[in-house]
Amino acid sequence: MDTHHAHTPAAPMPSSFHPRWRWRYLTGIALMLAAVVIVLSQIAQLPLWQDPRMHGALLGGSMAALATALGTLPVLLSQKFSQRSYDTMLGFGAGVMLAASSFSLIIPALAAAKAQGAGSWGAGGLVGMGIAMGALLLMVIDRVVPHEHFVKGLEGREAKAMKRVWLFVLAIAVHNLPEGLAIGVAAAGTDPAAAMALATGISIQDVPEGMVVALALRGVGYGRITSAGLGVLSGLVEPIAAVFGAAVIGISAGLLPWGLAAAAGAMLYVISHEIIPESHRAGHERWATCGLMLGFIVMMLLDTALA
Repeated sequence: MDTHHAHTPAAPMPSSFHPRWRWRYLTGIALMLAAVVIVLSQIAQLPLWQDPRMHGALLGGSMAALATALGTLPVLLSQKFSQRSYDTMLGFGAGVMLAASSFSLIIPALAAAKAQGAGSWGAGGLVGMGIAMGALLLMVIDRVVPHEHFVKGLEGREAKAMKRVWLFVLAIAVHNLPEGLAIGVAAAGTDPAAAMALATGISIQDVPEGMVVALALRGVGYGRITSAGLGVLSGLVEPIAAVFGAAVIGISAGLLPWGLAAAAGAMLYVISHEIIPESHRAGHERWATCGLMLGFIVMMLLDTALA
């Protein structure tokens, strides 16, 4: 998930930007969303998706993707946000992910391990190893896959040989991966209500995430259509990852605690390595922290109310 590095507010709308062109842009993004919905609905009709777990993973991932797309609308409307607003939104997303890691992933992983016969120490050790594995996996992907952050610059092998826009796309895809995996793994579990709570929470934080990504692209010089379009595409990683996560857990129920813990570890890596440092970079630590606390509370309430 590359919800970070949104530093420069989008350029103001030029006087020649006639309202009819604004509606053309809105029509374009609406058509993209409609195409995504149609494709996903056709995929959902395949026999494989009759499995409730796979259907739940696709539904949850699609909901998150649509929420990300919704967040790109301010770019098409040329809305401007202060750096403090960016940092607060980043903090909110970090809080949602932190609560989701705790309540929707780690606690259910411990329960699943105990249900499979592990004792308290055994369950804790298993989940701890799963968390470490998830964080290590994302660390390796972050180092190997060529991509570019908005501030930290080029990372990964052969990054200099690729166009900058595609490096940004890869960065967004890498950091959206844990969210999709978390949705899919939770959907493959034994608690549909908890899985829906997780998908809802991630979707809520994906709205500001999509906005931050699109505005960041706009701020470094890309056009409104390109920025919004890439923001929409960034969300498509989540249903794909969700289905993959559910399919892996479907191979064996014994993998459930490992999958839940690994998804939590990957999300914790993103929170610590990317989102929190970036939200504090411009000196708005207090606002970012308030956003984090609010996001944590919202996700906690969703988890306890829907579960």
